[in-house]
Amino acid sequence: MASLSERLAGRRVVVLGDVILDRYLHGSVDRISPEAPVPVVRLRQQEIRAGGAANVALNIAALGAEPHLVTLVGDDEAGRALSALLAAKRVDTSTMVVDPDRPTTVKTRVLARHQQVVRIDDEDDSPIEDRFAEQVCANAVRALEGAEALVISDYAKGLLDDRVLIPVLRAAQRAGVPSVVDPKRANFSVYQPATVITPNQGEIARATAHEIHGESDVTAAARLLLSRLALDAVLVTRGEAGMLLVQRVGEPVSIQAEAREVFDVTGAGDTVAATLAAMLAARIPLADAARWANAAAAISVGRLGTAAVSVLELERFVAAQAGS
Repeated sequence: MASLSERLAGRRVVVLGDVILDRYLHGSVDRISPEAPVPVVRLRQQEIRAGGAANVALNIAALGAEPHLVTLVGDDEAGRALSALLAAKRVDTSTMVVDPDRPTTVKTRVLARHQQVVRIDDEDDSPIEDRFAEQVCANAVRALEGAEALVISDYAKGLLDDRVLIPVLRAAQRAGVPSVVDPKRANFSVYQPATVITPNQGEIARATAHEIHGESDVTAAARLLLSRLALDAVLVTRGEAGMLLVQRVGEPVSIQAEAREVFDVTGAGDTVAATLAAMLAARIPLADAARWANAAAAISVGRLGTAAVSVLELERFVAAQAGS
């Protein structure tokens, strides 16, 4: 039987969504400012990482699949830095659209002794212009030719709305390409038709106006979504409670969280969506794909900031958990 790495190798996955340049400023705090009661951070190190849909694409590449990123960036230093980061990891960025009048989204985090002191967001989250929406949509539909999965990464930065989502998801459905949606907005109706949507517990509570206290409430909320929307399944991420997969047919599948110290949850949702999409591209059944995604998330939260999980790490982690 083929190994996981062999099954994932070369699988073409289209990633559509908002990209973010994550900038980390590392330092130490030795005193409080005399100007205001705030810590003074002495800068020691700077680094940049790919966030949002760019992090999804990097995770897919790390698994050995072939990501094609469709997004929009600004004609600025951040956009060029993001493109360089992606190109270095063999992410196809030929379908990225450049808007010279719109800044690339940048999140700057100041950290002292691995603890976040403050975050600064530089962004324009207004809807993109019609001409750019048309271009993004056309690029995504074209990229779906020969694709084996689609993942939508919505960070509510103005890229994804009805002008883009509806035609792209419909094109994927017509082509028989499974689609994974990592949602951000409260109205999930824009994310259809889709194969699986991956809200966290808070997001599904808001989307259904349901109070959620336990697994039965999550199941009820997921079934409500399935009754209302053109979705095949809902995978709810529940933090320490693991995940719950609810499909149209069959009983819910409860996936327990892997025993792991949580260091930073930044980007964990990206890892889940990326892993799920890559597994579906490899024709791995949804329940098994969700279990792999759960394991990948456990690895991700053990690190600082956004980080891609390689297929080798994933295989070793699952093997170790099975043997413990």
